[in-house]
Amino acid sequence: MSVSLGDMLVKSRMITQEQLDKALLTQKKIGGKIGSVVAQLGFCSEQDIISFLGLQYGVPSADLEQWPAIEPSVISLIPTYLANRYKVLPLKKNGNRLTIATNDPTDIFALDDIRFYTGYNIDMVIASEMSISRALERYYGGTGAIRLKESGHSPLSSISAFGGVPDDALDLRAMEEELIDIDSEFKEFDDEQSVNADSLMKGSENTPVVRLVNMVLVDAIRREASDIHVETYEKQMRIRYRIDGLLQEVMRPNIKLKDSIISRIKILSKLNIAERRLPQDGRIKLRVNLSGGTKVIDYRVSVLPTLFGEKIVLRLLDSDKLMLDLTKLGFEPESLAIWNRQIAKPYGMVLVTGPTGSGKTNTLYSSIVSLNTEDVNITTVEDPVEFNFAGINQVQMKEQIGLNFATALRSFLRQDPNIILVGEIRDFETAEIAIKASLTGHLVLSTLHTNDAPSTISRLMNMGIEPFLVATSVNIICAQRLVRRICAKCKTPDPYQPPPESLLKVGFTSEEIKKGITVMKGRGCEICDNRGYKERIGLYEVMEMSDTLRDMILTGASAIELREQSIKDGMITLRRSGCRKVLDGVTTVEEIVRETVL
Repeated sequence: MSVSLGDMLVKSRMITQEQLDKALLTQKKIGGKIGSVVAQLGFCSEQDIISFLGLQYGVPSADLEQWPAIEPSVISLIPTYLANRYKVLPLKKNGNRLTIATNDPTDIFALDDIRFYTGYNIDMVIASEMSISRALERYYGGTGAIRLKESGHSPLSSISAFGGVPDDALDLRAMEEELIDIDSEFKEFDDEQSVNADSLMKGSENTPVVRLVNMVLVDAIRREASDIHVETYEKQMRIRYRIDGLLQEVMRPNIKLKDSIISRIKILSKLNIAERRLPQDGRIKLRVNLSGGTKVIDYRVSVLPTLFGEKIVLRLLDSDKLMLDLTKLGFEPESLAIWNRQIAKPYGMVLVTGPTGSGKTNTLYSSIVSLNTEDVNITTVEDPVEFNFAGINQVQMKEQIGLNFATALRSFLRQDPNIILVGEIRDFETAEIAIKASLTGHLVLSTLHTNDAPSTISRLMNMGIEPFLVATSVNIICAQRLVRRICAKCKTPDPYQPPPESLLKVGFTSEEIKKGITVMKGRGCEICDNRGYKERIGLYEVMEMSDTLRDMILTGASAIELREQSIKDGMITLRRSGCRKVLDGVTTVEEIVRETVL
């Protein structure tokens, strides 16, 4: 409760001024609302305060212990973070009016936020803080849960949305205080745009929207998410985090907040909030205080127009989470030895392939950092530059002014480079210049989007590169995937061990099965948010170009033939890399089946 309540209690002679002063000092030390502190100190009972407020404001009181069961559809109107932040409980709705229980009818911030979020007019009843807390525990499943909408005829479910963080992690104001600085400014618009932009700007500056967006940005860091998805549909809006490679829904804001939330994110990203027809890309730089230390997080923002509004995806770029030690990425020892041998060569092409989000950039960064010494000149062209490294010259691609991969590569060759990193080979022109650079005394590292290492050869030739250029320039190709690690704290043998015939179909050898395979799994704990997995590890398929493979490329061998020969030469496939990690108890059979094929 606010200080004004304390003044009212003194004025009504329920407590003395000295008692109020003592209560205010205690409140500064332990927190909480002034009414609860007064009751804890024994100056008057909580029920006396509730009765006083009811008479003072003409608000009825309610006994929540005797209140009928509340409908799930009513509970879902107020999300957990608001209910716990303001200690309010939705009780019933009637038309456009929602009745809530509170122990502080003077908290106008709570009423404004709830009215804004739900779109309902609010009626109040007063109840004790203790009874509200018990009801929140009963209906919301504790402070670490979040309500989702019903699915079919199943009862309203609750899933842990903020596991592994303190109970007060959903305190919007506390999170807002953690936001030390946002390096952003409002976008300026011309006269034609200002008419539409004004209303969007006004909505996006509404305090509840600001706090909601701040909370999402900070909580994604707390939960170690790699991406935030803000999606709009015809009648609903949802926010999802990608955690350890899988998307998880964490919130469904009121659809009425759609434009304001999107505009707020676009303002932080320095994007045009009046432009809704075209895709836009931006960036947010955030300094946040977590665990007693300040860290800088970059969010790479992509806005895409969809049928019912704009979808926003924010990629979190946390330099503290960047693993630059090649020995810890997941390479098998023999594959890592081959990789290190090839990237140490003075010239040639090194390619990393895999789908978006498979860790290709991390592998390349780790490689060039290991090569970054005083006697070499390393230059990169990227779209975008995700992380900055001392001693490495990094160029940000800007298509709108003609600075693309091919243009940058031509300039690089006049900069006396030893090592060149090309973010991605997307077209014939880039591929041709990169290959010619690799044939003229430069080590070129780049990425492609293919399913496995052998098919990369076919991809280059499909772009128009001559077979003899591919055969002579490429030194090594690495295909990779990311799978979830079993949580180290709750790892245990799977009580349902798969039968030998199933293991044989997955890709384990007869010898491995005869020796005995113990498949591990995670039971689920507070560290892994009861998922049984925590963090990810790479699966690597490293194809070293031998003389035999070069001859096969020149004679037009298919990707299947190249694959068979590479396996004969000792290549560990993605599936076999996964099987070895299952044998080591690092991941599960389900994970490698999900990410790889035989």
